[in-house]
Amino acid sequence: MTATPAPISPAPSDGDFLRLDQQICFSLHAASRAFGGVYRVILKDLGLTYPQYLVMLVLWEHGELPVKRLGEHLRLDSGTLSPLLKRLEAAGLVLRERSTRDERSVQVRLTEEGSALRERAVSVPRRIAAATGADLEEIRELRDRLDRLTAALDRAARSETPGPA
Repeated sequence: MTATPAPISPAPSDGDFLRLDQQICFSLHAASRAFGGVYRVILKDLGLTYPQYLVMLVLWEHGELPVKRLGEHLRLDSGTLSPLLKRLEAAGLVLRERSTRDERSVQVRLTEEGSALRERAVSVPRRIAAATGADLEEIRELRDRLDRLTAALDRAARSETPGPA
């Protein structure tokens, strides 16, 4: 008995590429929003929003940093970062102080309470991984692919030639 060959799908037309379900940017956007919903639930116990959690991750990893460096790690400008830092400072998790060496620079550091919060946050990555339904190797591979995609898009944006027209 011979198998019936699968029907060959016609090549997509240029118009098909303009469908929403064909846009990688929309798939990434939808995944990001879905992650945001899961993080919202998980981070509620810590009293953090997702952007605040990202700030805390950088400070837990790197310690005291100038606002500018913190923004570089997070890919955020100071206009976006400053309100986040104000809320974290009001919550008693970080302190912001002008640098004694350079008055233009503001240093951000964790308070004791901010450092202690790290212990309560240890389970967050595991809970997020469980929510994805993927194993740790799949998550690492996806993260690596997304990092390569980000680097390629950064290069394309710098060169102002994103690809063939």
